Amino acid sequence: QHIFGNVFFPFLLGNQHIFVVFSLLLCKSTIFSEQMYRIKTIETGFFLADGGAMFGAVPKRAWSKKYPSQDNLCRLAMRCVLAEGNGRKVLIDTGIGAEDATEFAYYRFSDVKRVDVCLREEGIHPEDITDVILTHLHFDHCGASTHNTAEGQWVATFPKARYWCSSRQWQVATNPGFLEADSFLPRHFLPLWQCGQLQLLDGEMALDEYFKIKIYDGHTAGQLVCHIDGVGRNYLVPGDVIPTACHVSLGWISAYDVNAEASVEAKLQVLRDAVNEQRRLIFFHDAYTPQADVVQRGSIFMAKKV
Repeated sequence: QHIFGNVFFPFLLGNQHIFVVFSLLLCKSTIFSEQMYRIKTIETGFFLADGGAMFGAVPKRAWSKKYPSQDNLCRLAMRCVLAEGNGRKVLIDTGIGAEDATEFAYYRFSDVKRVDVCLREEGIHPEDITDVILTHLHFDHCGASTHNTAEGQWVATFPKARYWCSSRQWQVATNPGFLEADSFLPRHFLPLWQCGQLQLLDGEMALDEYFKIKIYDGHTAGQLVCHIDGVGRNYLVPGDVIPTACHVSLGWISAYDVNAEASVEAKLQVLRDAVNEQRRLIFFHDAYTPQADVVQRGSIFMAKKV
């Protein structure tokens, strides 16, 4: 008490502006932390895909050194992202639905858990989700967007959420070409449109100043890529523009991509953003490297494991 009264208290009295400025800065920092997003990844299961399909023209002797396989089959994840902040609970992709594992049994799904079940384990109920970002409408990314009720009706899994998808992707999903037809199941997205919960994007948009969405072609038309300012770190969620850490290399293009040239251009833009904005990538499909930073050396981009 003696030290406070004789030393510190006169200092504060004579320099009140310093104390006030410090308090305002502390308050402002707290507000920013509350508005920025807390990021959590959600593992909804795994499946097996042909290595040649995943890595396209890249020789097996090259890709097999970077990504494990058994009998030429690669284990792929279905990693969703939950972003909480600024009054929102945003889910990015949903993984497969309950019926999908049986219908697509040749993918040998394992450890599958519906995303809504995963969220409940975190204390988050379907009604709590405010937004669902569907990077695209392939079944492995949006299958749990809807569910079948006891009455046999397909309804939105997250009843109070606004679902987001691009107009270009919607056009492809509702009128698919030969190469993609098997990847789209109308039950996953038509009910969202019919109930008025689906919002279609024609261009870039922002949920708020800390969560921005860009649109790219390549793997399929109109994929959504999320740029998220997080507490302590910024993130980029590229979906199938960059499905695994191996695909950070520009020339590593999946044979599943319907437009390889557009894939390279999309990947280049996303990687430049990751480097320039110092954003960590979160991979949807990489079973071994959930996240990575991007390092650029000249024209070469590399994933740095974290």
